Amino acid sequence: MKLTPGRIAERFRGGPMFPGLIFPMLPGLTFRPSHGGLLPFTGRWRSMPKRLGAWHPPKIYGRIGSLEVRLARKKSEIRQAQRLRYKVFYEEMSAVPGALAMLSRRDEDAFDPIFDHLLVVDHGDPNDGRRWRRARVVGTYRVLRQEVADRYAGFYTQGEYNILPLIQAKGAGYSFMELGRSCVLKPYRNRRTLELLWQGVWSYLREHGANVMIGCASFAGTDPKAHATALSYLYHTALAPEDWRVKAHEHLRVDMNMMPADAVNVRAAIKALPPLIKGYLRVGAYIGDGAVIDHQFGTTDVFVIMPVEAINTRYFAHFGSPDELSAPIPAEFGALN
Repeated sequence: MKLTPGRIAERFRGGPMFPGLIFPMLPGLTFRPSHGGLLPFTGRWRSMPKRLGAWHPPKIYGRIGSLEVRLARKKSEIRQAQRLRYKVFYEEMSAVPGALAMLSRRDEDAFDPIFDHLLVVDHGDPNDGRRWRRARVVGTYRVLRQEVADRYAGFYTQGEYNILPLIQAKGAGYSFMELGRSCVLKPYRNRRTLELLWQGVWSYLREHGANVMIGCASFAGTDPKAHATALSYLYHTALAPEDWRVKAHEHLRVDMNMMPADAVNVRAAIKALPPLIKGYLRVGAYIGDGAVIDHQFGTTDVFVIMPVEAINTRYFAHFGSPDELSAPIPAEFGALN
């Protein structure tokens, strides 16, 4: 029997992998639906050979010591990133693996083939005898450009937040780029590694001419009331202006305005913010309207919108200004002062 896209979709109905989307072989997991109601899986693997099959030199965005940040260039490197994600999200944090994830020890979903995967790899230091036979992936981000998302099922975060009205309102003058699945191996969670990851993100953004970054950041746990102070602080101080505001889908939305502004203990709220959210706010990011509970990952998510035009210009001195799209990307970078 010939497998048409419709029959493929039928065959894969019935079991889950991420909240919302469907995948039968993985009991206990579900996928988020795309804005078009299509399965991201359908036909997507056919893009893999074109994007990843042919070998090409790695695109290196920066180096510090034995660490370098670059794009994954083959499937085996993406699998390394997925194993790192599993270790962090499932073994350290609260994500609940399904059957396939438990067997493969990898965090993977149907969106992985269309994302670019940014890696921080450690080659080992030859000066102290540590030189890995194969570069070790110690940090990762996955990145999806709007032009690629438009060819498939849209952005991953569309499953939680209604992004389309913002994209349509901003029109051709803005190019969106989604960030997700950020994680770093525990021994490498330091300023140097995080700066290298950000250097990679920023260089990628400049290279492709994107000017809006979007994605979700998370609080641990699925009880939003446990984060009432921090969520209320974000609502009152970092909510996106009306022309940049994205709202959670109504059936998923949790009101972040749990406390009046004058009742929020600012010091306690800032202390309670996850480091990634603090970092985004320092740069100049906005927060969307409404939190969303992600039961698969055991988190409370908030939406982050970071227009390049809103970024604090003091960061440009270190990482380069956004209009330097044709400028060469330096091979090595030092730490921020």
